[in-house]
Amino acid sequence: MSKTSKPQTIKLPDVAEDKLVRAAAKSDPDALPLSAKQLKTMVPMRVLRGRPKSANKKLLVSIRYSPEVVRFFKSTGEGWQSRMDSVLRRYVARHSQGV
Repeated sequence: MSKTSKPQTIKLPDVAEDKLVRAAAKSDPDALPLSAKQLKTMVPMRVLRGRPKSANKKLLVSIRYSPEVVRFFKSTGEGWQSRMDSVLRRYVARHSQGV
């Protein structure tokens, strides 16, 4: 903002103007005020954004696989990473018995 320009001032409505605005809003069927019940059920948008939290939190790691292993799992289509994880978990379950 330059030093020569004045900041904009905001003129709030007086009591009479505020009553007129509220009356107009209440008379509009598409803009009726929310009820107390509706307000209570509202949640902030930031709560709704993003992926839901998983009960099975996974770790982000960097690992190198053989090209043929990656090519095979990628060829199975969408969700190949989950299928690879499933195969590895079954391997761990099978080989960790009695350890």
